[in-house]
Formats: sequence, C-alpha cells, structure tokens
Amino acid sequence: MAKVYVLLADGFEEIEALCPVDVLRRGGQEVQLVSIDTYEVKGARGVRVLADITLDQVHDVPDMLILPGGMPGAKYLDESHAVHALLQKTIEAGNLVGAICAAPMILGKAGYLSGRRAVCYPGFEQDLSGAILSDERVVRDGPFITACGMGAALAFSEALLGALTDAATAKRVMEQVLA
Repeated sequence: MAKVYVLLADGFEEIEALCPVDVLRRGGQEVQLVSIDTYEVKGARGVRVLADITLDQVHDVPDMLILPGGMPGAKYLDESHAVHALLQKTIEAGNLVGAICAAPMILGKAGYLSGRRAVCYPGFEQDLSGAILSDERVVRDGPFITACGMGAALAFSEALLGALTDAATAKRVMEQVLA
C-alpha cells in the first residue's frame, strides 16, 4: 500500500482533488488530504473539506504527491515554501508526482518538467518551462503525471492508480465505478 498526499489550499478544484482520493482509496492506497494551512479548506466552488493533517505535520516523504488545480488554490500551493520542500524531497526520493489543471505550472516553474512531456489547463503553458507540450488529456513522463483539467479527473485518477499499482488494478477499479 502506497502513501499518497493530496495537497489542499483554499481555492482548490474539488473534483481534481477528491476524485483521485476516491479512486486511489478504492484501489487500496493510503491517501491523506494535507492542508497547507488550517484543517478546513474551502474549494473553488465553495465546498468545504476537512483535511486529515496539515503540512506542518508531515515528517515523511510520500510515495506519491498530488497537486490539484483550481485558482487560487494552485497559486497558493506554488507560493508555499513548505510545498516546494516536500515536492523536492518527493522527487529526490524518486517518487511520483501528479498535477492537474493549473497545478503543472508549479512543476514547470520549478524546472521539473524541462525536456518532459506534459499537459496543463489552457493558458498555463507559458509556465511549463522547457516542457514538451502535449495535446493529450493525461500524460505520464517519468515520475510526473499531468492532466489538462477537471474533465480529465477520472482518467488522471486511473493513471495515478496504475502508476502506484498496475494497469490491471486500475482497470478493475475503473470498471467497478462504471468509468
């Protein structure tokens, strides 16, 4: 069972955060919602979510770190030194990072996507410094899994689960949810 952290900041896109939580937990993974600030986090559409832990309580490196999009949530994640420190530790450990919608800009601005295929929400391409932009909805290149936005949340979640387990497990879970 892999340990997965989904980072949350006010203004996160609800479906982009919670769809992966649901699919990954159905696939037997240990997933925790991690707020960069307070336990209660308000999504971009006003849905209030109670995080499992706050970022200052994280003292380990996850097997996978997920960055949901939504604005200004992705901007707040990008502005957090603690988020960047955890991101760097996760990448240095050779572990997986998923980012969807606006959130791939965090990886791009930090230079992690240089020379790698990636996708983001239209309008954030300029922030994917050195990335090879794709027109696919979900792209995996090495440890990075990026997706274009909310409409790709299920496909993104399937790719995340497949990366942690295998394609057969991901397919079984997606069949169970009639995806």
